[in-house]
Amino acid sequence: MIKPILLIRRRFASIRWRTRVTLWVAATLAGLLVVMFARLADLALMQFAQQAAARPWLPFIYTPLIGMFVVWMTSRFFTGAQGSGIPQVIAATRLAHQGKSVNKLVSLRLAFAKIGLGTLALTGGFSAGREGPSVQVAASIMHFFHRYLPNARIIRPEDLILAGGAAGIAAAFNTPLAGVAFAVEELGRKLETRTSGVLLSTIILSGMVAIALQGNYNYFGHFDVQEANLDIVVPVLAIGIGCGVMGGLFSRMLLWPQRYRSFVVWEWRRLHPVWFAGGCGMIVAILGWLSGGMSFGSGYGITSQIIVSDVGLPWHAPITRFLATVVTYFSGIPGGIFAPSLAVGAAVGANVAEYFALAAQPIIALCMVGFLAAVTQSPITSAIIVMEMIDSHGMVISLMAVALIAKAVSARMGPELYQQLARGFLQSDGSGAAAQKVNT
Repeated sequence: MIKPILLIRRRFASIRWRTRVTLWVAATLAGLLVVMFARLADLALMQFAQQAAARPWLPFIYTPLIGMFVVWMTSRFFTGAQGSGIPQVIAATRLAHQGKSVNKLVSLRLAFAKIGLGTLALTGGFSAGREGPSVQVAASIMHFFHRYLPNARIIRPEDLILAGGAAGIAAAFNTPLAGVAFAVEELGRKLETRTSGVLLSTIILSGMVAIALQGNYNYFGHFDVQEANLDIVVPVLAIGIGCGVMGGLFSRMLLWPQRYRSFVVWEWRRLHPVWFAGGCGMIVAILGWLSGGMSFGSGYGITSQIIVSDVGLPWHAPITRFLATVVTYFSGIPGGIFAPSLAVGAAVGANVAEYFALAAQPIIALCMVGFLAAVTQSPITSAIIVMEMIDSHGMVISLMAVALIAKAVSARMGPELYQQLARGFLQSDGSGAAAQKVNT
């Protein structure tokens, strides 16, 4: 009886098992924090919607003030937490590969700052999402636990950062396949044999935590769409080109502060980031008033209504959401562009379907994937995210076709957004100065 117990203790005391347990704990904690972020974001959006409905004047005061406070906190105490977080993770994987410090890009401190400040910004109605920031949160958790591995040379730091980033996408959207695609297509650019096991186990565990706490849900419900036929060819081409142009323009606009740093507006923002954020908050409030509140928040709520209830949208809905997201990104608050980009695509699809009297659901799905693929220039990830979110595998060919067309059009208009933004951190080895220069 004693001998089997000793064998079991010896097995679990081995370096291999201690490594596995450490990774499992890290992945579980990453999933918990992503779910917590999702719950807090939902509460923040709901609170803002209720307050804005009861007091229409409130956003003109509260939104600029909360933007100023969040940016002051970010620039003063949490440099590196601003913006999406995906460029920081991309830069961190490369810096870690070079053996350089990444603590100013991914750390436990930044993870909690991202959650807290990102949630606070959403209480102000800024057009930002929590899915991109979840990438930095999960990557920070995985990197933090690297120090507790029994043998740090078994798994490289960059592998854990990459796995954490992929798990963040998978848990945030409940799309495990998209997590793998995102790791290969956007973060790592390649999947090595030594990385694949860590990547998959991290995604699975984080995803299981998210499902256990939130249920096995579809992000935007289920689309009852039959398999595509030849009738969809013309809409696929038109949507791919149209969304490619819009997404390419969106991406170029987000790169303005990096490409034209000497321009007077960006010079003033560099000198007075808090006041600049207040001005951006006022513009977001004005756009929200003009749109009847449709451009506030991440866009998840209105997009769900469009899909489930087939609600019509005014013609200006895509424009106000587009502009509100760009201005929000310029402000420097912690917040991503995944959900707002999907909302822009959904609004475009709803208008196109209504104008041409087409079936709404497939057109909305195609526009969502087209705009997201054009913005990120990651067509495989975009197609898989939307396919898994709407649980409609019958549209996989048409979704992939639109994504590839939109990406090709967008690529003609400018470089890849996240890769270009990551260069700002790489050029200064991830220093705080780089984080202040590049509003990512």
